[in-house]
Amino acid sequence: MICKVRSGAVAGVTGFPVIVEVDISSGMPAFDIVGLPDSAIKESRERVRAAITNSGMAFPVKRIIVNLAPADTRKEGPAFDLPIAIGILACMGAVRQAALEKVFVTGELSLSGDIAPVVGVLPMAHEAAVSGLSVFAAPADNAEEAALVGDMSVIPVKDLRELVDFLNGTPISPLTVDANALFNAEASDTLSDFADVKGQENVKRALEVAAAGRHNAILIGPPGAGKTMLAKRVPTILPDLSFDESIEVTKIYSVSGLLGSRNSLVTRRPFRAPHHTVSYAALTGGGRVPKPGEISLAHNGVLFLDELPEFHRPTLEVLRQPLEEGSVTIARVGGTITYPSDFMLIASMNPCPCGFFGESGKCGCNMNAIARYLGKVSGPLLDRIDIQVEAPRVDYADLGSSRKGEPSANIKERVSRAAAIQRERYKGSITRCNAGLSAAEIDIHCKLDPSGRELITRAFDKMGMSARAYHKILKVARTIADLAQSENISVMHLAEAIQYRSLDRKYWKG
Repeated sequence: MICKVRSGAVAGVTGFPVIVEVDISSGMPAFDIVGLPDSAIKESRERVRAAITNSGMAFPVKRIIVNLAPADTRKEGPAFDLPIAIGILACMGAVRQAALEKVFVTGELSLSGDIAPVVGVLPMAHEAAVSGLSVFAAPADNAEEAALVGDMSVIPVKDLRELVDFLNGTPISPLTVDANALFNAEASDTLSDFADVKGQENVKRALEVAAAGRHNAILIGPPGAGKTMLAKRVPTILPDLSFDESIEVTKIYSVSGLLGSRNSLVTRRPFRAPHHTVSYAALTGGGRVPKPGEISLAHNGVLFLDELPEFHRPTLEVLRQPLEEGSVTIARVGGTITYPSDFMLIASMNPCPCGFFGESGKCGCNMNAIARYLGKVSGPLLDRIDIQVEAPRVDYADLGSSRKGEPSANIKERVSRAAAIQRERYKGSITRCNAGLSAAEIDIHCKLDPSGRELITRAFDKMGMSARAYHKILKVARTIADLAQSENISVMHLAEAIQYRSLDRKYWKG
């Protein structure tokens, strides 16, 4: 007798359907699982056997074959424990087969029959809704996550016996979540505010411009200048996540197993700050069982790389594709997976190995040592960073002052206003912000008057810019104009944008 249970798995951040087919026949007792299962799925035989027995039900002493269809796609993880157990019980007549027609089942079983949470429930719930299923049986700790989809009845179940009773007619109230209320709930964050930063007004302005157009930025200055402090406060001035952006981020955290039972929706922009010893796979994603890396976990948020030259150069070079395309593709023998990684890069570094270049009597680095240190950051990667700004040592007059700086809320208001201008300008296009403008769009939206063209011509020749650096200046100038609510880019806007590229010449070109 063959029974089918609808379940699913995740590839990247997208769910795909899996039909769990169970056949029980006479013959020598056996329990085989086919359909490209990994080790965790093969081990489910013992978990399922113990869970059924310890839930007070009989386990068949017969030949059991489980097929995970489609058979040509590799399946991973313990999420098939529950559908396999339900399939076996349905073949035995302990569960009504008719009740399984529109039900999606996923969950890991403990030996006692309790149901443990699994990763990737949100993408699987989306896939189930698209497939036309009306009921999603989810582990109780994953139920809020699944309920975000809103097109199905989400049934939270704590153990195998509870799900069997539900399928046989015992009612369980579906879990409902007010996604809008959850999304709009204000999270208190009083620890990080630009008002706490003394001095560094030029850096604050540069980061405001970066946030308004989602431009990448690098801060260069001596130790103790406040570079890390400033970078950690960038999320407080970014525009709020839209609901669609929040769902995108939540999917990534779901498949990474980072949500938890009390945090079913990511409502704040991510801030990721990996250590400079981070590996290639940890940064970009991958591994034997591919998982999103730091650049994907920073999607729609900020990736902060402190002490940029200390990162391994091959690790840094893999940032080129994500910075240009907003996604990262990981190729493995079993297939290719693409993760979204549209992040804002904020980096910091010292001007020399000791960090005190330019301060009389403090820097003992020779020019060769400085050149080797700065050479750790390649020109092509630097070209992809829109804004480069110096963060000088803070004067005592600023540090000892009791006067507070401008609060993040005020800066965020200006940034959000500029972001709204960009959304309206690029409505109907895949472009969402000035940093994402293509070369063709730059010609349309970043037009210069004669005096502006004369200024950029002089700067191009003097600084030896690349074509990419030229386009970056125009994009930043467009953002500065948006902050000023100006339809046209003036010479003043362009001059400020050029100022944010002057470090190219100062540090990298001698």
